[in-house]
Amino acid sequence: VSALLARGSAARAQVEPLLVPVEECRLQLPARVGDYTDFYVGIHHAQGVGALFRPDAPLLPNYKHIPIGYHGRASSLRPSGTALVRPHGQSLPQGAAHPRFGPTQKLDFELELALWMGRGNPLGRPIPLGEAFEHMAGLTLLNDWSARDVQAWEYQPLGPFAGKNFLTSVSPWIVTMEALTPFRCAQAPRARADPRVPAHLFDEGDQAGGALAIELEVTLSSEAMRAAGAAALTLATTDAREMYWTFAQMVAHHTANGCPLEPGDVLGTGTISGPAPGAKGSLLELTANGAQPITLPGGETRSFLEDGDEVTLHARLTAPGRRTIGFGACRGIVRPAALV
Repeated sequence: VSALLARGSAARAQVEPLLVPVEECRLQLPARVGDYTDFYVGIHHAQGVGALFRPDAPLLPNYKHIPIGYHGRASSLRPSGTALVRPHGQSLPQGAAHPRFGPTQKLDFELELALWMGRGNPLGRPIPLGEAFEHMAGLTLLNDWSARDVQAWEYQPLGPFAGKNFLTSVSPWIVTMEALTPFRCAQAPRARADPRVPAHLFDEGDQAGGALAIELEVTLSSEAMRAAGAAALTLATTDAREMYWTFAQMVAHHTANGCPLEPGDVLGTGTISGPAPGAKGSLLELTANGAQPITLPGGETRSFLEDGDEVTLHARLTAPGRRTIGFGACRGIVRPAALV
């Protein structure tokens, strides 16, 4: 396709009339997803959220020893542009003695990347860390929409469930591992006091080139902003190099017990935040769980998402001397809760 559309191609004049503008297309998922796992490898997000709820111990003891993750719901993965109907759930309002059931009051986004698996592994045969890249197809953006009030009530002792499984949005085409190769870079060094990486999760080559130089951004536009013709507000910018664990470490840990991965499986990174105030990949962090609302153009404020809000994730790959590669946008508009 690239050759057919290249400048100077004899076939370009014949091919161009057959193309359809992307805004006229209904985009689909890039693969049939059999299973979906969401990790928690953004350490600044983990520390920021932990500090909100556990000020004395933001990171749990296991965080720096293994990539933490949970099994999500593959059936609710949808392509960019799918509307988000505000979900119902059970939550415990602050100061209340009993939980309530109704539309979530703390709807949030999560700025993530999705790793799409290519070749899988048989049951009982782990994927060695040094071979993990051979099993990866590529990356897209991922927004794991979250109902924070529902999540806070339900997550102990077994973790996320109804607060997460109502919709997960992905950008519509995969940036392949081959295209990502020029943007590989060294994994950020760990603090001297951090524990030694377990042997099955350490590889010199992965430490030297297992990270990726991906700039990430999330924007928000309200219904009122769009009606006024105002540009979307940039909420945060961060970088995939803020991940504490690499993509290869995610794959190696996922399969270390013999768990089989299959083509089309999705591994989310979890929210990728940076250390700076403007680098937080969720409203939970940006607003300190609603205590510090954000002011939008026109004077509106947001602690969490309101009906009519449109959230869009963006990403691009950058490296000195290399042409920048963009990811397809990952967007969704919040619709009012359905009647139950």
